[in-house]
Amino acid sequence: MEVRARRADFLAALYWTQSIVERRNTMPMLANVLVETGHGSVRVTATDLEVGVRGRLDAEVLTEGRVTLSAKKFYEIVREAPEETIQLKRLENEWVEIRSGRSVFKVVGLDAREFPQFPHIEGEKLAATPAGILKEMIEKTLFSVSIDETRYSLNGVFIEEREKGKARMVATDGHRLALVERDLGVLGLEKGVILPRKGLAELKKVLEASEDGVVAIGFKENMGLVVKEDVELFMRLIEGDFPDYNKVIPKDNPYVVKVEHEALLRSLRRVSILSSERYKGVKIDLKDGKLLISANNPDLGEAVEEIEVEYGGKPLTVGFNARYLMDVLGVFREGAEVELEVKDEVSPSVMRSAGDDGYLYVVMPMRL
Repeated sequence: MEVRARRADFLAALYWTQSIVERRNTMPMLANVLVETGHGSVRVTATDLEVGVRGRLDAEVLTEGRVTLSAKKFYEIVREAPEETIQLKRLENEWVEIRSGRSVFKVVGLDAREFPQFPHIEGEKLAATPAGILKEMIEKTLFSVSIDETRYSLNGVFIEEREKGKARMVATDGHRLALVERDLGVLGLEKGVILPRKGLAELKKVLEASEDGVVAIGFKENMGLVVKEDVELFMRLIEGDFPDYNKVIPKDNPYVVKVEHEALLRSLRRVSILSSERYKGVKIDLKDGKLLISANNPDLGEAVEEIEVEYGGKPLTVGFNARYLMDVLGVFREGAEVELEVKDEVSPSVMRSAGDDGYLYVVMPMRL
């Protein structure tokens, strides 16, 4: 194999592979990228067997073929290359030569036949989906995914199709739950599936690079595939059943607090400075037209702040993990009024952003 391409094009394709490759894996191949030719272009693929990405770039293909080489070292060599043209050539015994101007690198590779196969989904089974809306749905749920590896079915975001082209994404770690519903079009899902945390984090990066337009998305058996221009990303779906999230969403919280978004977020940031480093517990006292946020830490001191709110219910005191509240306020629309629906000090509360009926957040209280 021998190809010649622009340095910037190689860099763009290799960029997506850097957070995918496994550097501490027992399989050395997973630290490599696969570079292969096809139809006047070059494809660069990386995978950790759970998540994979493939980038395509235009190139002058002198000889067809495929090679694998260290993803990290290849990226560093291309990044520091002195000229704008990179030439890649396969040598004997899986060695690869990389040339740029007067610089010549010879890198040891591995047999490309041993590289894991990239799953294939027929083009007609891919559905067009608005990229910006998909990115928004990931942002509004990903932070609520559990990082407890023993709760495997909670290590991802559940997605299911609803009626009239709507889709719903739900994530929970057992202490909080985020649910967002938007118009995504027909995805072709017969039942809900669980998308892994790492796969969605990588997809979010791809979508951030270009939020306009559409992406193609499809599912086949235990795999999901998303195609955005010259980048393809696949992820292995999480097996298992996602819990019945409808059972934990309160339907009858009688007291509603309406508060300005920025005022609540800034107050939580200030008061939580003196909360416990591990649990970030803060106390919220509600009384007629007032919301008091306080933190008390015997080792550090105490803090209290008062906010004017719209509230006419009975006096109530509820403890929360401040980080859980700040996480969701970070994805609420700035400037929108925040609605907090509460019942008592032991029941889950619901947070909403005024004017957004498709998003809600359930958070369990803390005993302080």
